[in-house]
Amino acid sequence: MSGDEQAVGVGPWPGEPPADPRYDPELLAEGDRRNVVDRYRYWRHDAIVADLDRRRHPFHVAIENWQHDLNIGTVVRNANAFLAAEVHIVGLRRWNRRGAMVTDRYQHVRHHPEIDGFAGWARAAGLQVVGIDNLPGSRPMESVTLPRECVLLFGQEGPGLSDAARAACDQLFSIAQYGSTRSINAGVASGIAMHAWVRAHAGPPPGYEQA
Repeated sequence: MSGDEQAVGVGPWPGEPPADPRYDPELLAEGDRRNVVDRYRYWRHDAIVADLDRRRHPFHVAIENWQHDLNIGTVVRNANAFLAAEVHIVGLRRWNRRGAMVTDRYQHVRHHPEIDGFAGWARAAGLQVVGIDNLPGSRPMESVTLPRECVLLFGQEGPGLSDAARAACDQLFSIAQYGSTRSINAGVASGIAMHAWVRAHAGPPPGYEQA
């Protein structure tokens, strides 16, 4: 079997299976082909989510969804990678999950029909709403430190943040761009913004060994 054809993941557990209740008997017997980091190999789905919940960061991510934005799956995937507390879909409930690559199974996703309801939830939770968009008056994100407890709010592909979303923001930041395109899509912008938050407020991930 060539390298390109090799199966992802690991095969059946070699030897006597562990008694740890976090492990899934079926995965131990048949192998674990899921796209999970090595420390979660053979773990039950609920055990993985419980462990993630214990370590989640205090920032949230929100994205407007008025026209079935195809970027939402990427936003959810990025939120899982950077361990956001929750993802908030504002507008239409349905979204294309294909881009999430199954990470929505491990990430808490909440729906808000309108911006006003979302903004009210954020205020009650004590979270600043931080809009990310290249708008007049936005401050360069490269020159500031994002709040530790916040919601990073992204607009829809094309129009960006709606007028109602802009009004709900406590702060507005832009991402520096140097080419000819007016904007980058929300999937890319969300990854940049979440990484900026991690650089400011998070330590190294589990298992990280500095050279």
